[in-house]
Amino acid sequence: MANKNEWPVWEVFIRSKNGLEHRHVGSIHASDAEMAMENARDVYTRRMEGVSIWVVQSKEIVASNPENMGELFEPAEDKIYRHPTFYDLPVELKHI
Repeated sequence: MANKNEWPVWEVFIRSKNGLEHRHVGSIHASDAEMAMENARDVYTRRMEGVSIWVVQSKEIVASNPENMGELFEPAEDKIYRHPTFYDLPVELKHI
């Protein structure tokens, strides 16, 4: 088995309750997906904090560069329907 320092890094996402989104909670090292899932469970849900766990190898995540924010996000500014801030939502709606 490879040295722990050679194991890939996995990003861990936890969903705290049904109906909510997964949130990034941290990173772990693991030799494979099964070990990553077990380590994520042991490290990040010791006190029953979650109902779902996602683990993704860090190298598989593609992210935008903050320096290119203008190019990426400016075209959305002229599409007000993408940001329905003018709607009044009922109090009963939660997590929106």
